[in-house]
Amino acid sequence: MTLMLEAPDTTHAPARTAPPVWLVVALACAGQFLVVLDISVVNVALPSLRTGLALDEQGLQWVVNAYSIAFAGFMLLGGRAGDLYGRKRMFLVGLGLFTLASLAGGLAQEGWQLLVARAVQGLGAAVLAPSTLTLVTSAVPEGAARARAIATWTAVGAGGGAAGGFVGGVLVEALSWRWVLLINVPVGAVVLVAAARWITESRAGDGRRLDLPGAVLVTAGLATLAYGVSQTEAEGWTATATLLPLAAGLALVALFLLVEARAKAPLMPLGLLKLRSVASANVAMFLSGSAMFCMWFFMTLYAQNVLGYTPLEAGLALVPSSVAVILGSKAAPRLMRATGPRAVAVLGTLIALAGFAWQSTMTADGAYLTAIMIPGVLMMLGAGLAGTPLASLATSGAAPEEAGLVSGLVNTSRTMGGSLGLAVMATLAAARTDGRDTPEALTEGYALVFTTGTAVLAVGAVLMWAWLPRTPAKPPA
Repeated sequence: MTLMLEAPDTTHAPARTAPPVWLVVALACAGQFLVVLDISVVNVALPSLRTGLALDEQGLQWVVNAYSIAFAGFMLLGGRAGDLYGRKRMFLVGLGLFTLASLAGGLAQEGWQLLVARAVQGLGAAVLAPSTLTLVTSAVPEGAARARAIATWTAVGAGGGAAGGFVGGVLVEALSWRWVLLINVPVGAVVLVAAARWITESRAGDGRRLDLPGAVLVTAGLATLAYGVSQTEAEGWTATATLLPLAAGLALVALFLLVEARAKAPLMPLGLLKLRSVASANVAMFLSGSAMFCMWFFMTLYAQNVLGYTPLEAGLALVPSSVAVILGSKAAPRLMRATGPRAVAVLGTLIALAGFAWQSTMTADGAYLTAIMIPGVLMMLGAGLAGTPLASLATSGAAPEEAGLVSGLVNTSRTMGGSLGLAVMATLAAARTDGRDTPEALTEGYALVFTTGTAVLAVGAVLMWAWLPRTPAKPPA
C-alpha cells in the first residue's frame, strides 16, 4: 500500500530572488518557538481550566497529554513528508493546522472540544517541527554559518520551553486561560503569511512514494508508547493500564523495523542508524532531554508549592535561566570551532550536571539566589551549550533527501526522552513524598528528582565522550 502526493510542476515557474538567509532562519525559528512553547505554557493555566471548563484531574492530564502524544506519534511521518512533498509545504500545512487548532482551543466551551483541539495542535506541531530544522540546514551551507544557525534554532526552542511558565503566568493573571492558546493565532498568522511569501520550496523525494505501512506502524507505535508513558502518573508503572500500551507500543515499533528492513522505499532507511553521528547524537539527545525537560516543571513546582511564589513570580524567577540557555546556545558555535562538537557537548552536559547536583541540595526555606537562580542558570547554560553540537551532529552525514527524516528523528528523540523522563521523575517524587504535602516532604521529592537527573547526565557525559564522533560527518554528494 502506498500513497502518492504529486507536487505541482514548477519547471516553467519564473525565477524568484532567493530570500535572505536570516529571514528563512527567523521564520523557521518562530515556528519552532510556538511548538515548544505550547508544550509548557498550558501548565500554569490548568487550575483556571478546571474552573472554566469543569475538568476533573484526568481531564486536566489529557489537556497536556493530547498534545504530547500526537506530537510524538506523528513526528517521523512529518519529517519524511517534508522530504517527499516539500519542506515549505509541510511547514505551511503544519503551522496552519497548529494555528487553527489554537483558535478552536481558545474558544472551546466544553472540555472535549479543548482536548480535540489540543490533539490537532500536536498533529500540526509534528508536521511543523521537523521542517523548521530542515529549512535551517537547507538554507545555510555546512560549516560555521550552519552551526550558528542551528545554535539560534536551539536557543529559540529552549527559550520557548523556558518562557512557557512566564508567558502562561502573565496571560492567565492579566487576561484568562484562553489566551495561552489564542496568543498563537496572531503570531501564527503573521509567520504563515511571511513564510508563504518568502520561503522557497525544497524537496529531495525524487518522485518516491510514502511508505504507508511504515508510516502507520511508527505513528501508532510512538503514539501508543507516549500514551503508556502518560498513564504512569495516574496509574503507576506496574498497572495494566500502563504496561499494556507500553508493550503494544514496543511491539509496533519492532514490527515497523521489520517492515522497513524489507521495504523498497522505506520511511526510515535503517542505514541511517548505522551512521555514528546520527545514532550517537540521538541517544545523547534522548538522555539529555529526559533530565532537562524536567527542570522547568519541578523548579516551577518548587517555587510555587514550597517557597510560596505566585505563577507570575515563578515565571519571573526563571527568567535568568531562560537568558542562560540562549547565551549557551549562542556561545556553542565558537567553542565548537575551537574544540569540536563532541567536547562542547560534554562540557555543556557537565555544567548542567553541576547545576542539577546543586539543585538536589534544596531546602524548604531556600533563598532565591542559591535555591533557584544560580543552579537554574548552570542547568540551562549547560543545556544550551550541549544542544547545539548534538543537533549539528545528529543532522550531519545524512543524504539531502533524508534531511527532513533526520530532523524528525532529532525532535522525536528529545520529545520522547522528555516525556519518559518526566513520567519517571514524577513517579520518584510521588514515592518519596508518600502522600505528604508539607513543604519539607515536597522538597524531599523534588530533591530526589534532581539527584536522579545528576546521575542521568553523568551517564550521558560518559556516553557522549565515548561514542560521539570528534567532527560532524560529511553528507554524500
